[in-house]
Amino acid sequence: MSPIRPRHRLALAVPAVLTALALAAPPAGATSTPADIATSKTNGVAYLKSLQAADGSYAGSGLSNEWAFSAFAAAGTAVVDVYPGTDTTKNARTVYRNLLSTAAWPSASPVVTDYQRATLNAYAAGIDPARVSASRNLIAQIYGYWQTAEPGYFGPSANFNGTVFAALALVGAKTQAGATRVPQALVGSMVARVRANQHTDGGWAHSKAEGNPAALAQPGDIDMTGAALAALCVSGVPATDTDVVQGKNFLKLKLANASGAFNSLYGANTSSNGWAVAGLNACGINPQTGDFLTPAGKTPVDFLIANQYNPGGGFKYKPTDGVPSAYSSTDALRAVAGGGFTSAPPLPTTAGAPQWVAQPSFTAGTATRLALTVDDGAGGLKVCSVSLTPTGTTTTLGDVLTAAGSGATPSGCVTSVTPASGSGTVTAVNGKANSGSNTWKASVDGSAFTTASRGTVVNVGATIALRWGP
Repeated sequence: MSPIRPRHRLALAVPAVLTALALAAPPAGATSTPADIATSKTNGVAYLKSLQAADGSYAGSGLSNEWAFSAFAAAGTAVVDVYPGTDTTKNARTVYRNLLSTAAWPSASPVVTDYQRATLNAYAAGIDPARVSASRNLIAQIYGYWQTAEPGYFGPSANFNGTVFAALALVGAKTQAGATRVPQALVGSMVARVRANQHTDGGWAHSKAEGNPAALAQPGDIDMTGAALAALCVSGVPATDTDVVQGKNFLKLKLANASGAFNSLYGANTSSNGWAVAGLNACGINPQTGDFLTPAGKTPVDFLIANQYNPGGGFKYKPTDGVPSAYSSTDALRAVAGGGFTSAPPLPTTAGAPQWVAQPSFTAGTATRLALTVDDGAGGLKVCSVSLTPTGTTTTLGDVLTAAGSGATPSGCVTSVTPASGSGTVTAVNGKANSGSNTWKASVDGSAFTTASRGTVVNVGATIALRWGP
């Protein structure tokens, strides 16, 4: 069971007659036009706005309606512009940021997908996920679930979903300047795991399949194939890549001619279609033409729009349902709007509201976390979340490395640093010394790598990468 999303499928087996009816019932109208899509977006946004509570909230503990934020952003609506009545102080972004900043969030027993879900939606809302508050750094908290014994996986590897969403969150949630904040060595390790879990039919599934021929031979899942395709493509893998093409072909073979639905294991449904279309969108593959236009003239977008109530705007989970589903509506709107699993926040229309909000500096005495990778240049990548309590509004790289020696999750990220004090050039990390042109270099938030120095100033929320090499 995935903590990223509720399992709206109530049973693993769907009666054949219901599945046949769902696939056989063609939606009214022809292939969706740009005007149809624009209307769907307008009405979908109106429906999602209606889900806002009187206090301005969308999210509570556990899974809730915060996925609306990624759908709003894809549809061009700034989350800060969503508020009940005329009270802009209760706008959805401010309320969500306040929730994420509380010590009790997400729960007493969090899992990695809690932080991934929050990263994707905070980013879409215009909240820098690494700088939610003086104590909350969502990027660093994802780093803390790195699997040292199985590099490239985040969270228990059996839950492959956590690794797919690690790529979507860490690579998709860029800096405020639009840069990829994590180093290529980390991106490559996640991509390798996604590739290794592709089933022989070209699809992917929720659970780990790598190294298990029987699992790899099992049918792929529509939803996870969409997510895995998006994970590859946001990580820089081109749409012409063999694994991406095989994933696309898997989806193509699942397309129902009469409706444009993907024939999911759980029957034709809006959420599965939404995830598949989001994956195609992320890869720049048009879900309305070519391989995804059926002989009957239907597309996956047609199926989504056919399941939307208008003018109400909500989307049904299944064609036979009589009421809209809040969760399916976010999946559908995000896809119809052309989005992947997150989008950069649109410019707000509310007077004085900035596009981004972020913690500006450390608060002395307030414990926090920073994200750190250490790449020895020989394939020995270490990833960790570093706990530290700053004494001022900034800290230094030397202090971060010192803190990593005793306060890193997972442990062992930094075992030694030379020099061990001062502000000079770093000459050795974890016993590996500078040698000729191969030296330790540092990057912050995706900047160019430069000579690592203990005295380098480090600001709140920094994503730090150390690398040995030329």
